[in-house]
Amino acid sequence: MKRDEFISAFRVTIPVLFGYLAIGIPFGLMLVSKGYPWYLAPFMSLCMYAGAGQYIAVGLFASGASLSAMIITTLMVNIRHIVYGLSLITDFKAVGRWKPYLVFALTDETYALLTGVKVPEGADSGRFYGLIALLNQSYWICGSLIGAVAGKLIPFPLTGIDFALTSLFIVLLIDQLERTRDWVPVAIGFGASVVSLLIFGTDMLIPALAFSLGALIIFRGRKVV
Repeated sequence: MKRDEFISAFRVTIPVLFGYLAIGIPFGLMLVSKGYPWYLAPFMSLCMYAGAGQYIAVGLFASGASLSAMIITTLMVNIRHIVYGLSLITDFKAVGRWKPYLVFALTDETYALLTGVKVPEGADSGRFYGLIALLNQSYWICGSLIGAVAGKLIPFPLTGIDFALTSLFIVLLIDQLERTRDWVPVAIGFGASVVSLLIFGTDMLIPALAFSLGALIIFRGRKVV
């Protein structure tokens, strides 16, 4: 590993560092508040690493949901990652041995960084992308560990912690816009979300993703032509 590659990857992931600490700590707090041991937080973050899926998993565990309900709910929450993977097929062809880990670690935030970053000249793309993903997961593990340990030692009110995840998405959106200056995906995503919310209510996630993907394919196709 070259020192310059690590430094470049670290600089790219700084927004995620602060964001993952901000939302990882509440996850750890929430987990121990439900009566689970502190070490379960970093263990989930190491093996599951699903962000919003981990938040939802805590509620499912606490409610005594069935295994089938957990599987279906987790699939619905994370089904958007199928789209992420499809859009990175070409980029991941040259990542070599890093590919299995990159597939596993492709969170929303990591996807946002990988689609907006340029590999430094002379750097290995697989290693550079892998460093970004590895650093991001380490931030998430640290955040969840800090929250879980603190929750065992000090009582914390949990009011408002759900907004932490939304805040991180906003920061990443602004960062990506500054890099690409491309407002089209944002406008399409916003429009699709509003329409889906009006039609489907709170069950809007999958329709919004479908509308957004379809609109992007149509728009980009026409643009290329």
